[in-house]
Amino acid sequence: MNIGKLLIILVIGYLLGSLSSSILLSRNAWGGDVRKKGSGNAGATNMARVYGWAAGILTLVCDMAKAGLSVWIGWKLMGDWGLAAGGIACMLGHCFPVFHEFKGGKGISVGAALGLAIDWRVFVTIVVVFLIVALLTKKVSAGSVAASLAIAISAILFGVGTPKILLAIVAACIAIFQHRGNLKRLAEGTEPDFKAADDKKKETK
Repeated sequence: MNIGKLLIILVIGYLLGSLSSSILLSRNAWGGDVRKKGSGNAGATNMARVYGWAAGILTLVCDMAKAGLSVWIGWKLMGDWGLAAGGIACMLGHCFPVFHEFKGGKGISVGAALGLAIDWRVFVTIVVVFLIVALLTKKVSAGSVAASLAIAISAILFGVGTPKILLAIVAACIAIFQHRGNLKRLAEGTEPDFKAADDKKKETK
């Protein structure tokens, strides 16, 4: 294994992940800090909850794009092992961004992109699982945790190869860890239902 290339992949992946789409967009396009509103989470769901569907979808696309770039760079440099390293680094950067006081998102939008990079069947599986659970429970967090479990299980079942299975398992563990507060509220029955806000323009000070 080329340690130099691995370090390059890890650093690039982490820095790309640390570019928090929700924080940057909420500050520059909507004039606020999404971490100070709604659930306080720096992710696509809270962007939709606070600023509306357009903000949430744009955040999702940007987060998936940075994850896609991270795994592509990793794959170009070191094949599937590089893909896995880039994906894990991006996930860590997204959840613990160096540019934003290490307070980032919960990894679901990045995880969706990683699922697509692992195998299209894994991606379809996690999207279907997420939609079914989220719609039945009316709780995005429940759908997110279910999708996190699904990425690891489906990667194993589809036999995608050791590097990609490792990526799926690590991504699932990070996402579930980030949802520990939601899991506690789900168990207590206090987790709120999801409701997107009406699309909002930039805030004025």
